[in-house]
Amino acid sequence: MRTSALLAAPLTLGHLSSGLIGFVDSAVAGHYGTDTLAGVSVGNALFWLPMLVPMGTLMSLPPRVSELDGARRHDEIGPLFRQSLWLALVLGVLMFGFLSLAAGLLPSMGIAPEVRPHAQAFLLAIRWGIPAFTFYLCMRYLSDGLHWTLPTMLLGFGGLLVLAPLGYAMAFGRFGFAPRGAAGLGIASAVMMWMQALAFAGYLWWSPRFKRFALFAHLEAPNWIELRRLLATGLPIGVTVAMEGSLFIVTSLLIGRLGAIPAAAHQIAINVASLCFMIPLGLAEATTVRVGHARGRADGAALRRALRASYALLLITQTVSALVMVFGRHVIVGAYTQDAAVAALAAQLLLFAVAFQYPDGVQVISAGALRGMQDTRMPMLLAAFAYWGVGMPVGAGLGLGLGYGPQGMWAGLIAGLTVAAILLGRRAWRSSRRLA
Repeated sequence: MRTSALLAAPLTLGHLSSGLIGFVDSAVAGHYGTDTLAGVSVGNALFWLPMLVPMGTLMSLPPRVSELDGARRHDEIGPLFRQSLWLALVLGVLMFGFLSLAAGLLPSMGIAPEVRPHAQAFLLAIRWGIPAFTFYLCMRYLSDGLHWTLPTMLLGFGGLLVLAPLGYAMAFGRFGFAPRGAAGLGIASAVMMWMQALAFAGYLWWSPRFKRFALFAHLEAPNWIELRRLLATGLPIGVTVAMEGSLFIVTSLLIGRLGAIPAAAHQIAINVASLCFMIPLGLAEATTVRVGHARGRADGAALRRALRASYALLLITQTVSALVMVFGRHVIVGAYTQDAAVAALAAQLLLFAVAFQYPDGVQVISAGALRGMQDTRMPMLLAAFAYWGVGMPVGAGLGLGLGYGPQGMWAGLIAGLTVAAILLGRRAWRSSRRLA
């Protein structure tokens, strides 16, 4: 447990800094206006929906790097990293094009008219940071796979220090900037992404820790065999991550059709739940690295120990998160908005978030362990069934069909995550026993 906790702590703090970026966007937008907060909510949803695919696809890198490191095949890590950069370039260009089209489709999605201009402005601004974000993912996953997670934490909080003042200045028109509202927040987010990517590249270039891998020694042409291998492992991971993430994102978009107050309240509650999710997410990535390293050493007993330690830590972290949301929800909501109607609904939705803390943690830890075992195809199908065969029909049926609104949609989230926890947890435990 100590080994997993030490490896996961910087990852968790790095993810927490990313979640706080969402908090900064939401808090600035919420104080700018309820319509702006709702627009940023929808814009963030449409931004992260396509970005889940490159995020998940490039997650094939940490277990591969960790396995090569465990097998002492260090000379293969540099070429693998350079091929992942080609993959990141292609994914970044595709996602930029997709978002450019999505910004014009808001009316056909049924988004409330008062929300559309803010969402569109945010999307058209933040899309310029996509190529930087995909390159950053490659560098981060390489470092994580080598058990060096400190840069993820430091650069995450460094980005936050850039976004908070810049986002405020560009949204409200301070320090010589024109007031741009949601568009200003999007521009600030894109600038932050480029600064993070350039800083990480400089660190990998100059750090003695990475010299032996010759990461930037030269630039090879695309190696289609290696790229196919990355895609064979990574695309199922990308689809799995997209299945879960899109359940939350489509839920945001459907709630966005109900008006500005439900959309704003949902944005607050989902942002708080996302911040709490960063802890098991960091722990899941540490599980991937530990399981992949044990697999490279052919040490089945260590693989099982890593999985048991992660589940034990999960019980502690999720209990703390649930207690914070139960007893602190009104104080937390007050940091986002002064609108009484929005605050009351957001506090109520946080109680729904409490209900899925344990299922959400179990499913993400199990998925992380399966990635470390390079078992990705069946988990993809299990996730698709849980989130879209159960979660979305239940949520849409209760929220829109029966008229329960945001509360009904959140009940669908609970149902989908619970089924995913059962299916993925069972497969992870059985697969680890088989490998051991």
